[in-house]
Amino acid sequence: MRAAVMRDWQLRVDDIADPTPGPGQVLTRVLACGICGSDLHLLAHGEESRRSTEEFDDGRPADPMAPIMFDPAHDTVMGHEFCCEVVGLGPGAENLKVGDVIVSMPVAFDAQGLHGLGFSNAYNGGYAELMVLNELLGLKVPAGLPAHMAALTEPLAVGVHAVAKSRIGGGDSALVLGCGPVGLACIAELRMRGIGPIIAADFSSKRRQLAERLGADVVVDPRHTPAIEAWRRVDGIRPLVIFEAVGVPGMIEQAMRMAPKDARILVVGACLQEDRIHPILGIGRELNIQFALGYTPVEFGDALTAIADGKIDLAPWLTGTVGIDGVPQAFADLGNPEAHAKILVIPDA
Repeated sequence: MRAAVMRDWQLRVDDIADPTPGPGQVLTRVLACGICGSDLHLLAHGEESRRSTEEFDDGRPADPMAPIMFDPAHDTVMGHEFCCEVVGLGPGAENLKVGDVIVSMPVAFDAQGLHGLGFSNAYNGGYAELMVLNELLGLKVPAGLPAHMAALTEPLAVGVHAVAKSRIGGGDSALVLGCGPVGLACIAELRMRGIGPIIAADFSSKRRQLAERLGADVVVDPRHTPAIEAWRRVDGIRPLVIFEAVGVPGMIEQAMRMAPKDARILVVGACLQEDRIHPILGIGRELNIQFALGYTPVEFGDALTAIADGKIDLAPWLTGTVGIDGVPQAFADLGNPEAHAKILVIPDA
């Protein structure tokens, strides 16, 4: 099958062997798979991140529930935001049938342990024609929901989880730093919860427009209007939750510097590089900093339901599609926020 393959932190398109489903697994045809910003970060900064992780390894036994890490010297097919059609059943698979269209949390499990789909040498992700999934994790896509919209379940779930982790309530206001896919997912979930006002900041005019369409009350270009000043103008009184959704070094420090006393900072931007902060900023203002990763199975299901029920229109999020051969160029194109927000890989395109 055709796939976009990462090896030694380089991306190429190649033909690889078709996967085979094991017990309780199904073989699926990828209908659509979103390119995630974390994949771009992994390609650019994964080597540095891996070195940092190894340096801080304190020798404790490995977490048995942690996914098996991939070896960058061997093939890894990324892509964890997917919608697929079942085309084959492994031994004992009986909860799904051929022809079912499904989404799944990007995790596979077998006798060897857990594998992160898109971050594994054993199981390929969605930048390929075929995938193997565990049928117990497959959620059937409601009839009438197009595959390209169902593929947004995973990125929306990231926002659902981040907002839940922030413990934001009806009496709070929100400030979202960064209107890339993660920030937009947070804005969408905040709007669905009725939180307001929602202030969003991004350098890109395209992303600011998307933030407005997904529910932000006020959007600003931080080069001209500091995000915290925008909050003070429209509110300035309610407890503030700041969502750091940029994921580059220095952003946590920036969030701390702008935060008012007792503010909460939810860090959801996937920064893979080493960073530094001045703790006294948090001490003096008694800030609460929470980090978020992924989502729960319930939150994943809630995201699919929200899309299927039309609670939020994510169509503006989609700005392009490519076939598998176009994945490397799409990675480059996503570096221009004025051109794209979310590009979908459609293997049949």
